[in-house]
Amino acid sequence: MKLDEKQIRLIEETSSGVIAAEAAAVKGLETGLDFVKAVELIKSRSGKIVVMGVGKSGLIGRKIAATMASTGTQSIFLHPVESLHGDLGFVAANDVVLALSYSGETEETLKLVPVFKSQGLPVVAITNRKDSRLGRLADVTLALGLESEACPFNIVPTSSTTATLALGDALAITLMKLSGFTKNSFARLHPGGNLGKLLNLKVKDLMHSGCENPVISEKAALGDALAEMTRTRLGALSVTDSEGRLTGYFTDGDLRRKLCSGELSDGLRTRISEVMTKSPTTVAPQMSAMDAAKIISVRHFDNLPVVDPDTGTAVGILDERDLLKEGLI
Repeated sequence: MKLDEKQIRLIEETSSGVIAAEAAAVKGLETGLDFVKAVELIKSRSGKIVVMGVGKSGLIGRKIAATMASTGTQSIFLHPVESLHGDLGFVAANDVVLALSYSGETEETLKLVPVFKSQGLPVVAITNRKDSRLGRLADVTLALGLESEACPFNIVPTSSTTATLALGDALAITLMKLSGFTKNSFARLHPGGNLGKLLNLKVKDLMHSGCENPVISEKAALGDALAEMTRTRLGALSVTDSEGRLTGYFTDGDLRRKLCSGELSDGLRTRISEVMTKSPTTVAPQMSAMDAAKIISVRHFDNLPVVDPDTGTAVGILDERDLLKEGLI
């Protein structure tokens, strides 16, 4: 189907209008005193956050609960209808409820709020108006304060769901920071998939070691070093002392520079210690592969020697091509 100019204009105007309306809804949110009170209330409880919502609010609630759980805040999503028929057993004494309803008049949610409060559970609400029934019942209310949806009939949940999600994310990240949640914590909770791989991969998992790790004595000649570099095809090698400790690094780039500068007066008989890079940048086996990739990318290295931090021995080489295969560069 080929669109005419009128249809194309309609698409452009609608898409830009919806995006602008939803951006304005998020920009108009205020995380002031009520937001601080909500965070204080949540932090005062030792249990989990129970997120509730019906319809589109329920879908947004599931995402908020998932984000909180993945960033170190215990949380679950409970559907209000199912909760009215037995799922309240998931709720514990020290929990706090996060109730979502744009109108603040959703009957299924409103029926549960008095039940929670009778059990001593505080309720934080995200709704459009503080004077809605939910807004009045909640202990703390985060009001969206929206005038309309991005929908031309002001019916379809659009701006409201975007704004609710933004507030939920703000809560999740605030709680994450207050709890001291780190990148290592995130890696522990995300062991699978590409994200888990990026967070959990170590240098030791990707480095060339053993017979694939080109190493040569600092007393060796340049010719022998080139032979070892050719054998492993890494274009570099580590130079070590008699104890296997790294004393230098030599790459094919170093060779080209030495040839151009005329420093190889003895040719291939030149001792490698005379032309190697002394005190090179190194990485440790336990270092995050993502952090090592940043070093290689920023410093424009092709590879790096891997050194045991306890013994100083050259245990491997980390090559840029292996990082590229893993999507780290």
